[in-house]
Amino acid sequence: MRRLLLAILRLIPEPFRLDLALLSVVTVALLSACATFSGTPGPVDMGYTETGYASWYGPGFHGRQAANGEIYDQHALTAAHRTLPFGTLVEVTRRDTGHRVVVRITDRGPFVRGRIIDLSHEAARRLGSIGPGVVPVRLRIAALPDAAPLSGIYTVQLGKFQDPRRAQSLYERLGPRIPGLRMVSEPATASVKVVTRPYTDYRRASRVAWRIRRDLQPDAFVVAEPVGRAR
Repeated sequence: MRRLLLAILRLIPEPFRLDLALLSVVTVALLSACATFSGTPGPVDMGYTETGYASWYGPGFHGRQAANGEIYDQHALTAAHRTLPFGTLVEVTRRDTGHRVVVRITDRGPFVRGRIIDLSHEAARRLGSIGPGVVPVRLRIAALPDAAPLSGIYTVQLGKFQDPRRAQSLYERLGPRIPGLRMVSEPATASVKVVTRPYTDYRRASRVAWRIRRDLQPDAFVVAEPVGRAR
């Protein structure tokens, strides 16, 4: 592509070359960005990868029920992800050291912008991330669970608060502009979250999240919900 651009530049009169050269640089940069962009995860296959940051959770949740119904064991190699099917095996590679660990998805989270996976204490120990707390990682699907669902129940989460008054304030501010916006109490975490109505099509939920991030709430993201909860 570079040779083609140089050939075109030689055909252009000198006064116009600078502007065209600048345009070509911008074009190449945009094409490169499009080629490497990875959106929010939804229904996946074995070729799926994701890049972001990993955190970990442990003592405060040990022995409590995870989102898939299992009892969370901080000494097991498990993790939380916002949308990957429960039972998915994910290879987590720490980008700055190359350390790797394979975990099984059993929970939902993390609900912090920029973080893509919450590791168990043991998984974080093997990855060397106990001290740093948050580390750059790359995720790769190692195995999908049998009969992994390609559809599910999804909502767009705009915020999650320990103080119900903050959730109420966000709901009152954005409710008139987002039909079906709801406040949902989560007793297990003593928090209240503000979410959209449920969607059965991940792609539609993702489009809604994109519009909300663009126009109203930059921290909005898609969350896979337990079927019995998102009604």
